Amino acid sequence: MPQTTSSQSPAIHRAGANMRRSPEGIATASFWVESLVESSENGNLTAMRCDLEPGVITRWHTHPHGQILYVLSGVGLAERCGGSTEELRAGDCISFAPNERHRHGAAPESTFSYISIQAALDGSAVTWLEERP
Repeated sequence: MPQTTSSQSPAIHRAGANMRRSPEGIATASFWVESLVESSENGNLTAMRCDLEPGVITRWHTHPHGQILYVLSGVGLAERCGGSTEELRAGDCISFAPNERHRHGAAPESTFSYISIQAALDGSAVTWLEERP
């Protein structure tokens, strides 16, 4: 095995090691969140895997540097404020611009699993907004 020139060992994330329930009030129901990268580990970058039950949708929110979602499984829905709702399936990738109001979640009849990537600004990677009227 080649030697590394870094004094640090490679960071290995063990599956399920950082699994927790989502905070209350950010979606129509709580969902599973697995932290993959914390901003303190890699500059301002954060990444997580999320698993939502059928029909669970997040509140409207924004990300200061935007967000990328990569769909792992199931059928999801994504909506930009003022735009149409888009269906997402395994292998799809969608990005949201910095501070773009959006929400996403599982279709009514399907679970939805995705990886989200976003960068923090001043320690925060997301701003949660009001629930949809």
